[in-house]
Parts: sequence; C-alpha cells; structure tokens
Amino acid sequence: MENRFNLIDEPWIPVADYGLVSLRDLFSTPEYESLGGNPIQKVAVFKLLLAIAQAACTPADEKEWRDLGAQGMAQKCLAYLDQWHDAFFLYGEKPFLQMPAIAGARILPFGAFLPEVSTGNTTVLTQSQAETDLSDADKALIILQQMGFALSGKKTDNSVVLTADYAGKRNEKGKPSTGKPGPSVGHMGLLHSFIMGKRIIDSIWLNLLSVPLLNAVGIFVAGVGVAPWEKMPSGEACPLAVELKKSYMGRLIPICRFCLLSDDGMHYSEGIAHAGYREGVQDLSVAIDNTGKEPKAQWADPSKRPWRELTSLLSFIDQSGSNGFQSWQIRFGLERARDTQLAFCVWSGGLRVSSNAGEQYVSGTDDVVESQIWLESEALGQSWFEQLKNEMDALDSLAKSLYGRVLGYFKEMTVDGKNIAAQSTNLFWQLCERDIQKLISNCDLTETSRLVRQSLRQKFAAYQHQSFDYFCPNETARQIDAWAKNRPNHYKYITQEAL
Repeated sequence: MENRFNLIDEPWIPVADYGLVSLRDLFSTPEYESLGGNPIQKVAVFKLLLAIAQAACTPADEKEWRDLGAQGMAQKCLAYLDQWHDAFFLYGEKPFLQMPAIAGARILPFGAFLPEVSTGNTTVLTQSQAETDLSDADKALIILQQMGFALSGKKTDNSVVLTADYAGKRNEKGKPSTGKPGPSVGHMGLLHSFIMGKRIIDSIWLNLLSVPLLNAVGIFVAGVGVAPWEKMPSGEACPLAVELKKSYMGRLIPICRFCLLSDDGMHYSEGIAHAGYREGVQDLSVAIDNTGKEPKAQWADPSKRPWRELTSLLSFIDQSGSNGFQSWQIRFGLERARDTQLAFCVWSGGLRVSSNAGEQYVSGTDDVVESQIWLESEALGQSWFEQLKNEMDALDSLAKSLYGRVLGYFKEMTVDGKNIAAQSTNLFWQLCERDIQKLISNCDLTETSRLVRQSLRQKFAAYQHQSFDYFCPNETARQIDAWAKNRPNHYKYITQEAL
C-alpha cells in the first residue's frame, strides 16, 4: 500500500482558536494554548503527545527536567519525529497504531466508534447523531481514541486471535467473548485530570515524568518502555505486548484494540488486555482512593461537574488530613507548576457511560464532562487550601439544605419530590459555577479576598433561593403555606465570617 497521510505533516489535531494542526506544527508553534475537540479526544491526543515526549527525552532526574524546559523538550520532540517519520503514516505497509494482520476481522462503519452517533437500529433523534463522511483527520482521531477509550461490547470481532493459544478472547464456552472496556474508560467512565500551563508545550513539559518520578509511582516494572509505533506487537500476548502491559508507554498508548482502516470502515478486534485500578494499575491521570478495603476511582459524572472534585484532587496539600483520592499526574504536576509557572490550571474531563450485559453505551443522562480551574502559584499553600475546603464545604451544605427543603415543600403538597429536589440542587450548582473561579482565586488570607468571599456568599445564598423558588411555586394559599414553611434560611451562612 502507498504510504500517505503522515500525522507529522498533515493537519489532524484540533487546537482551540487555530483549527487542525500537524504534530510538527504543534511542537514548533509555542503560541498554541490548548487542545480542541471533546474531552475524550483531548485526553487521547494529550496522552499521545506525552508518549512522544517520553520517547524523545525522558529526563534522568528533576534537574535535567528543569534544564530541558518546555522549548528544549519541543526541539527534542521535533528531532524525534524526523527520526521516526516513516512510522507515522496513517495508511501504508505499517499504518500508525494499526494491525494489518487483523484484516480478517469484520468491518464496522466509522459511526460505530463514535458514542454520540446512532448506528444499527438505534433511533436518530437529532442530526448530530447521524453518520457523516469522515476525513482522514477524523479517522486518525478515531484510531487514537480506540487505543484506550474503546467501549466494551459485541462490536469487537474476537473470532480473530493473533497469538496462538491465547484464551483471553474466548468465554467459558469457548466462543468469542465480548470486548472489554478500554483501560482509560473502566466500568462507568473514568475522570482524567492534568495540570496544564498556558501553552500546550508547557502542559506537556509539566506532565513529562523523569525517571525518579516514574520509579516513585511503582506500578510500571518495565519503566518507560518502547513506543508502540517504533515496534508494534504481533499479537495479544506476544513478548512486546507483555512488555507494554508493564511499561508506562503501554499505559499512555494501551493498544486495547487491534484496528485496521479500510475504505468503508474499520476492521476491529480486542487487543492487549491491561490490568485495571482494582489490580493496582491505572492511568496516572486517574485519581484512586486506596484507603478503604477496595480501591475506589473517580468517575466522570454529568450531575457533578469536575470542579467540585478540586479539594479531593488537592487533598495532599493538607498535611494534617488523611489521604483520599490521589492522582499522580496532579501530585507531580502541581509541585512543578508551583515552582515554574505564575499561573496554571487543573483540567479534568471524561465520558460517563452505561453498561448492560457487558455492552457499554451512552444513554440517558450520560455525557462528556469537562472543567478547568486556574490557580495562582504564589497563593497556594496550607492556609489557602483550608479556606478553599471551608468554602466548598459551606456550598455543599447549602446544596444539601436546598434538597431537604424542596423535599419538605413537596411533602406538604403530598407529592413525591425526590426527582425535583435533585433538579433543584443541579440548578444551584450550575448557577454557582459562573462564580466559582472567582471564589477559588480569593481564598488567600488578605482582607480584600475576605471581602470578595463575603460578597460571593451573598450571591450563592441568592442562588439557593432562586433554585428553591423556581421549583417550588407560591401561587395558591396551600403553596404559599408550604413555601413559607420550607424556604431555606441561610442567615448563618451569609453572616458567618470567612476566616
């Protein structure tokens, strides 16, 4: 096959405010600030950029990382891409992250790999759910997403097995099994978080792990490993596949699906089966709580915006508190950003999915979630975190009070109000979101910040009343009586001094 559409030269990566760019453009243009696309595409592309950087210039220690700098890293990545130029063709004899040996697997239309597109007998409700013709850039993104974010189900043709005697693609009856969820998705859709700078190359540099940091993680016995495009595995359990499961590179690009592009779709089968967080292995961007009997993961939740998890993600700042959810990428990145950046952000995103009988899909309230919160380096510290936690706990108390008050209102009306109470708290958090960045930026101990917080408390209290009034009408005499009895009293909240 003719080698064509090289990802180093052709535009395919969505960048905010610029459109599509190539890999060469991305590492040679410092002006690019953030990736575009949906949250899953952002995580998949960012993990690829991290993998390129790790393959090009893994620092021997933190001093070497600091001396390298974002621009030095970018130059080494450009040199690496020139060296491995022939490995980045989307089509050809060695197509990028694809397995020509899987050509015997059935072909599925491209819409089958996009959760938001309706395929088969699924009803098309809006035009956005209809299948459309895809460009080569779109197909490159689909390939990249399938490496870690593939959904489980019967779409994988597991009748094709490349490693002799490999039983991982068979069920107990010896028949082809359904595909397992990608390691970056998990059961319900894992939430991924990164420390990001003001430019894309700064973000990559902040998340580039040195050898000591990688050793501190303690879950990748094979170290950084070899990038899969340098040498692709030949099967599900070949020696290279086994090494990928043990290496950091194999977690950045897990190859959990074997894919091969064709003119009218893609050959598709299950690939390398990676261990999950319950087995002690996870993406370093995923927060895990190991304090209980069983590890718990942070899931993407459309009803709870990721910024509400900020205090949990930063809990390691509180030296007196117990360890809860821990994200290695956040822990390492925060210390680096605080020392090298004036300001940086905590970015979180993911996709919530449902599952039934081993089949994952996006349905009902399932959706992508995304948020970013900017932090100023000079303000960070124990006192800042304690104030932030105090304010977030107070907001949570307002939301719980609102839920109970709405329930009480509908109890007076002899109506089941659980669903409406949930909607009221959801509205409250949506209203709060418009001011949350201002709150976080004013959690230091200055008098000016204290006055700002007091002003914001007035706003948040008003949002609580606004949500209650919206869902609890007060027109009839009976409604007025129930409304007056249950309307939240937030006097203590708004008069409490913000310490």
